[in-house]
Amino acid sequence: MKDKNYFEERYKSNDMPWDNDRPDSNLVNLVTKKRIINKKVLDVGCGTGQNCIWLAKNGFEVTGTDFSSTAIKIAKENAKKNNVDITFTENDFLKDKVKGHPFGFVFDRGCFHSFDNDYDRAVFAENAAMHLSKEGKWFSLIGNIDEKRGGDGPPQRSVKDIVAAVEPFFEIQFIASGFFQSKRKIPPRAWICLMQKREL
Repeated sequence: MKDKNYFEERYKSNDMPWDNDRPDSNLVNLVTKKRIINKKVLDVGCGTGQNCIWLAKNGFEVTGTDFSSTAIKIAKENAKKNNVDITFTENDFLKDKVKGHPFGFVFDRGCFHSFDNDYDRAVFAENAAMHLSKEGKWFSLIGNIDEKRGGDGPPQRSVKDIVAAVEPFFEIQFIASGFFQSKRKIPPRAWICLMQKREL
């Protein structure tokens, strides 16, 4: 995974190809189809807060967390401009608990996939489960290894990578090939994965 300084510089220079200035269509589709009932949500790796803002406007109680202090600053400013009440916190999700847990829904758009080794992805999955209430759900958008690309893009993972990390803690309700909402002419392919916490 790229270190914290890398992301700080990208946010400070406004060089964020992953940021859309709008909510991701995959999240919008999931919520509008009423797949998420519990309205208390944690957005891990929330970036500039666009998904948090959309969720708050649609009746969710939202906490957004990111390990970039610059991203959190921008997210707070964006929430204020949109007149929504969101809790934003700087946090290293692999190490720190987020205040306010348990949540009914965890969302991450390209955070889980940023960890390069099996162990860190498993820790991420375990922490996602730990932050969820009984029958809580995790919705993750993950770079898809089946995309053959010549340039930059999100980290790419296989279904095997995903299952190995999440299966001990989650029942996968669906996983499908799709695309990230993107400013790119050709949007990057993604695994769209909805999971429910296992009762261990």
